[in-house]
Amino acid sequence: MAASRRRHATPGRIGRVGRQAVPRPRVIMALVLLLGLVCTMLLDGYLRAEVGNDQRVRSNASADTVPDEVLEGGPILSFPGGTARSQSVPDKTIVLTFDDGPDPEWSEKVLDILDENDVPGTFSLVGSMISRYPDVVRRMVDEGDEVGVHTFTHVDLSYQSEARVKREIAQTQLALAGATGITTTLFRAPYSSRTDAIDDYSWPVYQRLGAMGYTSVFIDTDSEDWQLPGVSKIVEWATPEDGEGASVLFHDAGGDRSETLAALPEYIKKMKAKGYTFTTVSGAQQQAAAAAGETGGDGNGPARAGSAQGDAEQAAHRTADTASVWEGRALLAAVAVAEWSVPALAAVLAVVGVAVLARFGMMLLLARRHHRQRNRRGFSWGPEVTGPVSVIVPAYNEKECIAHTLNSLAASTHPIEIVLVDDGSTDGTAEIAEALGLPDVRVIRQENTGKPAALNNGVRHARYDIVVMMDGDTVFEPDAVHQLVQPFADPGIGAVAGNAKVGNRSTMIGAWQHIEYVIGFNLDRRMYDLLRCMPTIPGAIGAFRRQAVLEAGGMSEDTLAEDTDITIALHRAGWRVVYAEHARAWTEAPASLGQLWRQRYRWSYGTMQALWKHRRSVTDRGPSGRFGRVGMPLVVLFQIVTPVFAPLIDVFTVYAMIFVDFRASLLAWLAVLAVQLCCATYAFRLDREKYRYLLMLPLQQLAYRQLMYLVLIHSCVTAATGGRLRWQKLKRTGEVGAPRTGAS
Repeated sequence: MAASRRRHATPGRIGRVGRQAVPRPRVIMALVLLLGLVCTMLLDGYLRAEVGNDQRVRSNASADTVPDEVLEGGPILSFPGGTARSQSVPDKTIVLTFDDGPDPEWSEKVLDILDENDVPGTFSLVGSMISRYPDVVRRMVDEGDEVGVHTFTHVDLSYQSEARVKREIAQTQLALAGATGITTTLFRAPYSSRTDAIDDYSWPVYQRLGAMGYTSVFIDTDSEDWQLPGVSKIVEWATPEDGEGASVLFHDAGGDRSETLAALPEYIKKMKAKGYTFTTVSGAQQQAAAAAGETGGDGNGPARAGSAQGDAEQAAHRTADTASVWEGRALLAAVAVAEWSVPALAAVLAVVGVAVLARFGMMLLLARRHHRQRNRRGFSWGPEVTGPVSVIVPAYNEKECIAHTLNSLAASTHPIEIVLVDDGSTDGTAEIAEALGLPDVRVIRQENTGKPAALNNGVRHARYDIVVMMDGDTVFEPDAVHQLVQPFADPGIGAVAGNAKVGNRSTMIGAWQHIEYVIGFNLDRRMYDLLRCMPTIPGAIGAFRRQAVLEAGGMSEDTLAEDTDITIALHRAGWRVVYAEHARAWTEAPASLGQLWRQRYRWSYGTMQALWKHRRSVTDRGPSGRFGRVGMPLVVLFQIVTPVFAPLIDVFTVYAMIFVDFRASLLAWLAVLAVQLCCATYAFRLDREKYRYLLMLPLQQLAYRQLMYLVLIHSCVTAATGGRLRWQKLKRTGEVGAPRTGAS
């Protein structure tokens, strides 16, 4: 940027320039949107943590601290008054327990079978599944079944800290309260079976939960339906010894439960034929208490002798307090958002991924064709252009760079006049230029009115039909002007884009921008050149027919991207815009992250303004319509939409590494990086750049690219909310010095 702006742009309608700086709340909004996306994905990943993902089993663990009466006792363990008490299921009684639900398919069908046979069930529920399928849990409670806690993420609590244990229980209760308005005193540990499997590691967990008022539920008989052994085996394995009561385990989720559904009606029919009755855990406790002559309850488990089934259910279920209900509903709402948004984002990711790969493919194919076409033996635009041209240099406070810029132009191999338009500089830029005493240099002073006005003033004072525009911080190679103007031998060409190179590439930020310029800018320009829809002539180096610029109304102040604006205007007027790869200019890129952010923010914002300004080209006919229906969609897709959603690739990669498959996800990310490296290598080869900078490509993808994403998101938020943006002068160092003759 060579000239400052006292004008500001507003893209609420992406229109003319306003007067306020970008308010900080919009920066916060962009960060909040990104944070919201990350939190949504983390929640979804937490909820979708695969059931059974922690299969660690301690072999030969001792049980020295576990009381014998617990190890040899019944499947219902409670701690009334702080003392462990085991209860057995009464004779001729079956407690049907189901683990790992709820599931929208299998649990619903299990409930249908229980309802048809008038049999209650006790369901040990995973909190994450409750959050995802609250309607199924609501049906369980409404139909008189009993529910218990099976942790939130189906984790083995004997391996977890006390805080994690409490969190797993509390989160499950919260989900249950939000879904049904109740909590429960029943608990079943994942990976648990009979009481004789309790060891010194798990026993403290049961003690802590007992002190919290929970009744732990074990089994006497395991149907082992999870093995899919066949209907007859499930029925056989779930049948206790004749006359004995049992807590029997089935599963209503966690895999294919088709055999469970087929076996369950037969099992119920068989046990009823043997004279068995079915009850819940609380019902079994009531019966056991009645048989023992107990007549009261202590709140840790039901103990009202002779009570009805409804009283037994009430003993396990508690009405949740209002705060818990609303917190639970908030959790369910957040889960619903995650359940909807993450698959939608995944679909968008698939589209973005295809678009990114398609862009790489197009760039490689068309760049190769462009290079071969323009560099083949005998290629010519027409008769060599040897006439003098005008070089316009707009400058505002460029004392560090202006001498280098003008000296590089003085070394030009092509005849030129230099028109320096000093845009109200206060640092002596004009005086430095005059003191150089270079021939064919005119210094024109004007009040500070902005770069477009400075360029227009230079065009008016230009003596020749071809004008070259550049920035005041840019250094031309000696043959740059000659190479740049050769395409004007074709009378249909109205403008030519040159090859802008980063001169201050010795720092990490400069090297990252160097890679970006070579890959993102110059490869893109080759592609757009062949498609005849070049969207931008870089401000650092570009040439125009003076007549074409004047017919288009000059450089407009409607946007902050006057170079994009004039380029699109020339397309719409029927002029062709091409790329001259051998016309090289060395520019000083921003040297700090803050300056880089401001520059790219302006570029992104200005591009959106220009596209909005020329939106009617989509429905135009002729050359204008060609750009509107070919160039504009490509620019919107590749420079706005794809980059905005491209962070999904990185976010989903991290998501997959944490929650899905680390190795496969890492390999996929490396594969995409390899594709980018191929594009980068080819781009560096075409531009004859040294490959050593490509060593920084992986780090650029991890750090620099994320910054560019945030800049673009920030620009989109500002545009969508009608914010205003002002020009900002970048600090110059003058590091880009003497003219160069090749890449470094």
